[in-house]
Amino acid sequence: MKSAGIFLLSILLLAAVPAAAEGISTGQISGDYAELRTADVWTGPCFANGEVGLTGNDALMAWRIRKGTWNAVALDGLSVVAVVHARSTLGDPYSNPLPAQAVLLVDNRATEAQHAALVQFAQAQNPELLNHLVAVESSPIRFQVDEWGRHGYVTVEAGQTARISTRALREDDRICHNESVFYPPLAANLDHAMPAVAMDSGYQGNHLGTTWKQSNRRGAFVGTFSF
Repeated sequence: MKSAGIFLLSILLLAAVPAAAEGISTGQISGDYAELRTADVWTGPCFANGEVGLTGNDALMAWRIRKGTWNAVALDGLSVVAVVHARSTLGDPYSNPLPAQAVLLVDNRATEAQHAALVQFAQAQNPELLNHLVAVESSPIRFQVDEWGRHGYVTVEAGQTARISTRALREDDRICHNESVFYPPLAANLDHAMPAVAMDSGYQGNHLGTTWKQSNRRGAFVGTFSF
């Protein structure tokens, strides 16, 4: 138990993204974040080198606003999910993943003004990846962070279209035994982000010309944003 606790603590320390270090002011809007990639984000070079250029060009990014406004529109309790399909491995410093296509799934409880604000909010978190929207749809979104949410357990469901389900990393998830956060999260303005294992996750929509599923992949992030 002691070694497992030390392992988890090391993950938290390595993956945390302090808001102060990034110069991000807090207080306007804050909430929870989850991300799914089709490549391992917590891995060693032995695995990363075998995946780069072959996979990792798809991603899900999900935000739940706990409290705050965007362009003077209150968004408390609402969520938005972005689905990204790029032309190469996201995060690869030797390849340009652009142009990318994206779909936004917007909380169906949002009013017209909130819907527009959620789209603008999501695009501002990664303008390059979310600039070319091929579809924007309303969807029921469930974003669940259990009492251990900051330790890797999150479930996001956007109807039948997109799903992120994660668990915490364990000692037996080490394969190379030199794993680290190989790719950073895709979203800006995170004040905490840690890698997690994706379980039963993926995208089943019809706008990007591709669908995919992930299970037992070290390809997820969970965290929070505040700025």
